[in-house]
Amino acid sequence: MFGIAGVVAFGNRAVERLFRDVSYLLYGVYALFIVFALYSFGHLIAPSFAAHPETAGWAMGGLTYASYNTVGAVIILPVLRHLVSDRDAVISGVLAGPLTMLPALMFFIPMVAFYPAIKDAQLPSDVLLQRMGLPWFHLLFQAMIFSALLESGTSAVHAINERIDIAWESRGRAPLSHRARLTIGLVLLALCMFAAGRFGLVALIANGYRALAYIFLAVFVLPLLTIGVWKIFRNERAPEHALET
Repeated sequence: MFGIAGVVAFGNRAVERLFRDVSYLLYGVYALFIVFALYSFGHLIAPSFAAHPETAGWAMGGLTYASYNTVGAVIILPVLRHLVSDRDAVISGVLAGPLTMLPALMFFIPMVAFYPAIKDAQLPSDVLLQRMGLPWFHLLFQAMIFSALLESGTSAVHAINERIDIAWESRGRAPLSHRARLTIGLVLLALCMFAAGRFGLVALIANGYRALAYIFLAVFVLPLLTIGVWKIFRNERAPEHALET
């Protein structure tokens, strides 16, 4: 809570530095994870794939997982000011998709070694880490998870701060101060931690993610792919009509 609030208090530059540094840590740890997993129980992966060639519901499960992760497209908007052209946006999107999917793919492949029993584990990563038998790496992985949570939490709170800042400045007020950003962050995080403590983090994830997926599809993805595409074509044709006139 205090880590997130401390970063968002200093605005865009602090948030971007956190994104950069945590990304290096995340990819490095996941690379080690796949190496140690393949060394420890890699011989179990291929037979498990062969024993479970197909499962039901994978397409809908993938769509659901992708849908509630679209919140990432909303919360990173404040740092997209560096994309100054359509070309920048397209290249960024083409690169970001595979780079985001790669750690998940690296994680799920070793999980197959203990499928289907691992589905019932609250922390599948902990099952795999215990099988590796490397206590130091177990601690490093937990540090990476903490850093990833710090990154995702910071991006969400920062996105809200930025929206408040824009609304505040649109009324002729001064930009939000460090103290105001810190205060807003602490209030938001206190509410979130109260909800997590009251209902349980695992229960919130299990029961809330599917609902969030449908909400994001309805209020973000669907309008973007319909109204958003229509507006793009309308804006592109507007100069042509102006020239004709």
